[in-house]
Amino acid sequence: MPFLSVVVPVFNEEENVPVLCEKLHNVLSQIGRSYEILLVDDGSADSTWQRLLDARRKYPCLKLVRFRRNFGQTAAMSAGFAEAQGDVIVTLDADLQNDPEDIPKLLEVMESGVDVVSGWRRYRKDPFLTRLVPSRIANALISKITGVRLHDYGCTLKAYRKEVVKNLRLYGEMHRFVPALASWVGARIAEVEVTHWPRRLGRSKYGLSRTFRVVLDLLTVKFLLRYSSHPIQIFGKVGMFFGVPGILMLGFMVLAHLLYNLGVESLSGAVDVVKRPFWVITPFMLILFCMQFISMGLLAEIQIRTYHESQNKPPYVIREIIEPSD
Repeated sequence: MPFLSVVVPVFNEEENVPVLCEKLHNVLSQIGRSYEILLVDDGSADSTWQRLLDARRKYPCLKLVRFRRNFGQTAAMSAGFAEAQGDVIVTLDADLQNDPEDIPKLLEVMESGVDVVSGWRRYRKDPFLTRLVPSRIANALISKITGVRLHDYGCTLKAYRKEVVKNLRLYGEMHRFVPALASWVGARIAEVEVTHWPRRLGRSKYGLSRTFRVVLDLLTVKFLLRYSSHPIQIFGKVGMFFGVPGILMLGFMVLAHLLYNLGVESLSGAVDVVKRPFWVITPFMLILFCMQFISMGLLAEIQIRTYHESQNKPPYVIREIIEPSD
């Protein structure tokens, strides 16, 4: 059983694969611990898979996983976690912007007793307006909402203890939120500065559109962190936000009419007001909204229980797995 598993999602990186495998082999062979390297081909449309096969003939420690089509980086990361055998799992990108030379640095920090070590690309070599600015805004927002303060959630170079990530189910763009999800189960998290190189070969798969998807997934993470076990709490609060004013308005209408009919002439003006369409329609609409949100909360409670009790179904389909040689 290896001590270290290195998981690398790969998508259309035919030019970078040979150099990546060589660098990983050179670094990991010097750490003095057993290791495995898992490269997950996320449905590449170029000759990436052939380059991986060529690399495996040169470095038998490689384990290759090939998807039937492109399922996304999160699915590739999830497959890597599922296949990894090491006590410590390190992830990094295949574009050579993450430096394999930083892996020993992450392992050293992990020896201090932390469960997750996240890389911080303090001096990033990316375009300022299209990459750096959206990234900084997203990192600040994620840190604020999740309560886990990190400078660089988007850095793929991270190290995890196996028990922290083995039971995580990742969807969408949620691979970048693993530290926040790990904190939910009590993981200790640290951050360390890592090297970031400009992309020299291939084409970047990141863009502004990905930022919007990250923000939407952030709402899911916030829900999972706080309300996954009792969703009625959030839907109920929203329902009460609508229901309380509606009940108060309806109560005022009924009381005004009742007192006026009992002879309180001073309420004639109030009765004229509550007869207007706004006062007749609004309370019932607010109460209806309240009932809808509470019903959604109850349905979510049932769905959550179904989710926890249903069989595990991964968000990807593997075409083939090539195991490493001894």
